[in-house]
Amino acid sequence: MAEPRKHVAVLMGGWSSERPVSLRSGEACAAALERCGYQVTRIDVDRDVSRVLQDLKPDAAFNALHGPYGEDGCIQGVLEVLGIPYTHSGVMASALAMDKAKAKAVMKASGVPVAEHKVVHRLEAAKAHAIKPPYVAKPVREGSSFGVLIVPDDAPHPPQQLYADDWPYGDIVMVERFIPGRELTCAVMGNVALGVIEVIPEGHGFYDYDAKYAPGGSRHILPAEISPFVYQEVQKITLKAHLSLGCAGVTRADFRYDDRLHGTGELICLEVNTQPGMTETSLVPEIAAHAGHSFEELVSWMVEDASCGR
Repeated sequence: MAEPRKHVAVLMGGWSSERPVSLRSGEACAAALERCGYQVTRIDVDRDVSRVLQDLKPDAAFNALHGPYGEDGCIQGVLEVLGIPYTHSGVMASALAMDKAKAKAVMKASGVPVAEHKVVHRLEAAKAHAIKPPYVAKPVREGSSFGVLIVPDDAPHPPQQLYADDWPYGDIVMVERFIPGRELTCAVMGNVALGVIEVIPEGHGFYDYDAKYAPGGSRHILPAEISPFVYQEVQKITLKAHLSLGCAGVTRADFRYDDRLHGTGELICLEVNTQPGMTETSLVPEIAAHAGHSFEELVSWMVEDASCGR
């Protein structure tokens, strides 16, 4: 058995909208790695991260960054150039999965069921309904539900927030058919699909930022109380989506399942998250625990799985 790596740099923070979540994920992972006996250096990532890593020369980098620059291939490219093995997906898969529209095109070509959508400028989406309501308008390259707007079927006009001069999520948005029903999610660890959770937001209209990260913001049912066939179908599609995008390490796929009495019965994959949250309320650690992997085992596996050329 190979000697475990000793010195791990945990990359966290950064300057995206998801900085607070990244700091929490990073601290939780750093503490768990220390409990496993690793020497850990916490790095609050800034524009000088390349120099910091060159000076530090860690054996591996645990990427706990979320959002642009952390999960879109940028930091992965820096680590490739420096030759530092790193966790999660590589440059191409990270960049592809971060662009929701391009990721959906690739997944659809691989047989993954996705919702119909249009990609438009936000001012165009604010002027007139891009598609027939109900629909969801979301930034093409953001995570943690930042900038997500749900437009009901009786909405007289599109979301006017898109007109705002201080809209921080970029000018290109994806307008996607709203899928009613249950919120399901499934994780992949080492090209193996794990359990399926149903997420029920508490006091929130949907699984938004607060529902994801605030204690008590959502209720998790694991295993999800769905038929064995649908459960296995979620796992099958999750792995297919993971592989179609070229992902590695740990990912999480999110779904909508319309099992209402007079619903369509459709199961739709919304997206694949290559840098899923690793906080105390996060889904992947919970799914891994259900599969028999403690949080310490999960993060140490991710470090031992780290590599370049992912």
